[in-house]
Amino acid sequence: MPNSKHILGIGRGRHIFGTARVGEKGQIVIPKEARELFGIHPGDSLLILGDDNSGIIVTRPELVHDAARKVFERLDDTE
Repeated sequence: MPNSKHILGIGRGRHIFGTARVGEKGQIVIPKEARELFGIHPGDSLLILGDDNSGIIVTRPELVHDAARKVFERLDDTE
């Protein structure tokens, strides 16, 4: 994406989209550039993960499903 910021040594495929303010209802707006790049549309479901040290991750549920499938496939290979 030409407008995403590639600074601080961040390589291709990694983006800084700016900040999002949390509204009174606890909602945030995902920047338009991020929604377009990742194909996020109204009504889509996103998975919210959190780690006490690393923070929050917002991702598509199917990405985690694919990662879990790969882990289980590797476990099957070791049996």
